[in-house]
Amino acid sequence: MDAAAEVKPMSGVERAAVLMMLVGEEEAAAILQKLEPDEVRQLGTAMFAVADVAEPQVAGVLDDFVAKAKDRTAIGFDPRPKIQGMMTRALGPDKADSVLARITPREEACAIDLLDWMEAGEIAAIVAAEHPQVAAVIVANLDPAVAADVLQALPDAQQPDILHRVAKLGPVPNDAIDLLKTVLAGRAGQARTPAAIPLGGTREAAAIMNNARRATEQKVMPKLHKLDKDVARAIEEEMFVFENLLDMDDKNLGTLIRGISADTLGLALKGVEEAQRGRFLGCMSARAADGIRDEMEARGPVRLSEALEAQKAILVTARQMAKDGLIMLSSKDDDFV
Repeated sequence: MDAAAEVKPMSGVERAAVLMMLVGEEEAAAILQKLEPDEVRQLGTAMFAVADVAEPQVAGVLDDFVAKAKDRTAIGFDPRPKIQGMMTRALGPDKADSVLARITPREEACAIDLLDWMEAGEIAAIVAAEHPQVAAVIVANLDPAVAADVLQALPDAQQPDILHRVAKLGPVPNDAIDLLKTVLAGRAGQARTPAAIPLGGTREAAAIMNNARRATEQKVMPKLHKLDKDVARAIEEEMFVFENLLDMDDKNLGTLIRGISADTLGLALKGVEEAQRGRFLGCMSARAADGIRDEMEARGPVRLSEALEAQKAILVTARQMAKDGLIMLSSKDDDFV
């Protein structure tokens, strides 16, 4: 098959990311300064994703920069220094560290390979015997599905505290990483890293809970609310995102849509792909769907931050309707029969 035929179409944010990786740091920083925080995070995430972009895709983004792209997009290059440099210029060191902590791929953030060779029960035994902060660092290094198994294997009293500490983790000092390696391997870490390692966060904690059994979620989250309401709410927001609404059946999704204003729905759908948009509109009458499409077209381009705010408003409505028993969002552990 011709290599060009295998090239997959790129999304708008990925195309923008390729362009950002082609321009100089100073120019890229000037662009980042004009973006909203959510836009910076999305673009930064995309820049990591396109690090190995093929030359035909680069040519498709900007043909007259192909020669320059050949020098700047060698397969396998490390994008971290350039991304960190441009974000530090644009946002300052503190904000840049905060953004990078959210978007840096976990496998690049901290490589503790021994964890991949251990069973969840073995890891749980180590976690249960260690200081809770060290335990949280261990759990944050795991794949969310494995982390959920480890969390479920811990004593009930430890589970909310560990999840809370995972959610509150930020850059972890070098000595903490060395201690973690000592705990796991029985000796000091052989390689030191030059900077603090971003680990954990509410997204990581939410992924752990999404992979846990419903019984564990129902047991841990109320206790976490008592421990730290803000963190608990942040985890819940990460556990159910706008794309999860697509998993609802037509009846429940239709009920939700009827509880949302046309203005909010139209704005929210400006920020999703056409296939996802069609899923929402397919649960409406043809007349109502046409009205939403007309409104979206008349509205013209909108800022991504506006679309994301509308999506958050819909999620708030969805959670409240689910709490009131008006809709069912999703299930785990085969709760539906």
